[in-house]
Amino acid sequence: MPDSTFTLRVESDIAAIPADAWNRCAASGSQLTLDNSSKSLINNDLEKKRISGSTVEVAAAPLAKPVLNPFVSHAFLSALEESGSACAETGWLPQHLVLEDEEGRVIGACPAYLKSHSQGEYVFDHGWAEAYQRAGGRYYPKLQVSVPFTPATGPRLMASPDAPGEAVRAALAGGLVTLANMRRVSSVHATFLTEADATALEDQNFLPRTDQQFHWHNRGYGDYEAFLGELASRKRKAIRRERREALEAGVTIHWLTGADLTEEVWDAFFAFYLETGARKWGRPYLTRAFYALIGERMADQILLVMAKRAGRWIAGAINFIGPDTLYGRHWGAIEHHPFLHFEVCYHQAIEFAISRGLGTVEAGAQGEHKLARGYLPVTTRSAHYIADPGLRAAVANYLASERRYMAELGTELADAGPFRHDLASTPPEEEP
Repeated sequence: MPDSTFTLRVESDIAAIPADAWNRCAASGSQLTLDNSSKSLINNDLEKKRISGSTVEVAAAPLAKPVLNPFVSHAFLSALEESGSACAETGWLPQHLVLEDEEGRVIGACPAYLKSHSQGEYVFDHGWAEAYQRAGGRYYPKLQVSVPFTPATGPRLMASPDAPGEAVRAALAGGLVTLANMRRVSSVHATFLTEADATALEDQNFLPRTDQQFHWHNRGYGDYEAFLGELASRKRKAIRRERREALEAGVTIHWLTGADLTEEVWDAFFAFYLETGARKWGRPYLTRAFYALIGERMADQILLVMAKRAGRWIAGAINFIGPDTLYGRHWGAIEHHPFLHFEVCYHQAIEFAISRGLGTVEAGAQGEHKLARGYLPVTTRSAHYIADPGLRAAVANYLASERRYMAELGTELADAGPFRHDLASTPPEEEP
């Protein structure tokens, strides 16, 4: 694709970009083809099921799966902006790149933000900022290519399915460098990248960075017991014990999705989020309006795992349903019971994934405690463009050492997994 055949522009409001055009690019980046006839994954006719000693309300048989990573969908990103969660006032000024062909059709897109801080990213560069500012430099603003507040791998340099993907990714990667120069920012940071996006950015002199998350992989299990059967006896017994203890106070677990996501349910979940977020982060990122918007636009792609005791909701975790992945995001509680966090966030997510035939559960950032519960280490990728030669050299040296450490750590953690030694504990390398 010659340079003369396309135009790159910047939009400070995703509402200015047609949703269908954005989603075509996002779906292609998810390695699936858009199917306008697709229905939602969840059928809201509910049935009762006995799961690990508790009665859980579960959705009936699935229809069709979603066709794109939920976090790069127009619905999710526009909900962040419209709700005031990701906007100039919160330090997330949208700077989305849009690539158009000579006829004005959108053939590529990239979610990007001009940032005045480093919060809500999950790939930490605070040390770089402090060092540069001590040396007299100005680190902020910086350009961030990501989904705000969301440590989930997905497409960032997104190409329409009828456009040459490699050329579009190269154009968007080069456009980020051009935009950085235009805005006179210190750096560009692209986080939770697919391998193809990471390669395109490295070709534009971005520095590669790696980190670890813990994901659960479905090996074709018929039910949760089949999964437990692959664990070492001691680990299996420990999980069964903690699942029983999580419910001993009379707690029941409920799967809510689609029409089940009423405003009353969102009010309860938002209270959990505020209570836990205030303790964990000091200032919760997301507004109540955000939950109202995703409940309106994405209800069939959302699973709330909610805990109830004595007739009231006491805890819950929000999950997003992708084409083959359940993405666990955050949880909150107003009552605290032993092991309830593990039950709501990790064990129930595995139960749901098995029941729906999903291949993976991504349970968010960090957390070596996930290893004992069947979640194995997976490498995540980011890429960083540093304008100042001195800072770039220092960061490059640091990242080279960090990559070696992360590779060694990943091997060590995989060897410590809970699976029986006669089974392969490490999943095959795969494109997220």
